[in-house]
Amino acid sequence: MDFKNLLMEKDGHIAVVTLNRPEVRNALDPQTWVEIRGAIRQCRLDQDVRVVIITGAGGKAFASGADIKSLRERESLAVLTSEAQESLNDVENLEKPVIAAIDGFALGGGCELAMACDIRIATSRSKLGQPEVNLGIIPGAGGTQRLQRIVGIGKAKELIFTGDILSAAESKQIGLVNQVVAEPEELLPTAKEMAKKILGKGPMAVSLAKMAINVGANTDMNSGLLFEKFAQVIAFSTEDRIEGTTAFLEKRKPDFKGK
Repeated sequence: MDFKNLLMEKDGHIAVVTLNRPEVRNALDPQTWVEIRGAIRQCRLDQDVRVVIITGAGGKAFASGADIKSLRERESLAVLTSEAQESLNDVENLEKPVIAAIDGFALGGGCELAMACDIRIATSRSKLGQPEVNLGIIPGAGGTQRLQRIVGIGKAKELIFTGDILSAAESKQIGLVNQVVAEPEELLPTAKEMAKKILGKGPMAVSLAKMAINVGANTDMNSGLLFEKFAQVIAFSTEDRIEGTTAFLEKRKPDFKGK
């Protein structure tokens, strides 16, 4: 897929997807949602990619949300054909870990994109929030569902009802952000450091763990535990399990193959 609004590059086993509309603070128009979905599909099919980082160009925004003019002009039934929810479902359900590297604003759809990622790292100047009620609408790309699962239902209601925008420090305090770096120059290296730490683990184990966590977050405890048990059966059937346990006993670094 040829990208107009994204940049995509590989650094070893890491794919870096960059929202590249800095002139509009990386606003998420319909074309960008389609391209996000296409980039995630490429990452899924590329066996060489094991971790994905999503970030934004320009230094002012990870993604500032939707294009307000297009929201005003959009007819109500057109919302049903939006790619936003499906694109973020693809991000969340990608079998590989996804890290959001946030610098600047992550508002509305931008915050929803960040929440669909597995880990969120932000600069100290970043701002996050779901201010859609200020426009007379609600979060529509999964924000009403993912925010409550991350920060709890009470805090999610407060943030969505008030439209409050949080600093990076406040976001970390409530668990919306995992880590905050002081300077923008530290952001991508920190995200890549996290990615490389993950790359040192068993790829199949990481993938299975992600699936088990996602299933458990959206179902009851017994169903989650049952999925975990079957996921562990799969993990025990892999060559990586033999390599990992052997390397531990031999006091050496494992050489995982993802098999």
